[in-house]
Amino acid sequence: MAEDESSFFERERDRLAKEITSGFEDLLSSSNVLNRKLEEVLGMTKEYDTIASLWHSFYELMQSSGQPDPDEEEAPGLPGTGGHVIASTK
Repeated sequence: MAEDESSFFERERDRLAKEITSGFEDLLSSSNVLNRKLEEVLGMTKEYDTIASLWHSFYELMQSSGQPDPDEEEAPGLPGTGGHVIASTK
């Protein structure tokens, strides 16, 4: 056997090292995708907090305007909500 030829062990070692390297590259790529998705989710929850805060401010404004709270007294439903009753004539 010549010195230029590599043994079966060396070829197998090199093949396995390449396979492991490829696996780590795939793992790193998947981790980066997961991190980006988590950042997107966290960004969306912050947007929902902003919207919720806006609606809460609107609710408080309506409470302070003196309008009756629909939860406190029986108010007629709004059209399109299923609570609106149209008077029938006999």
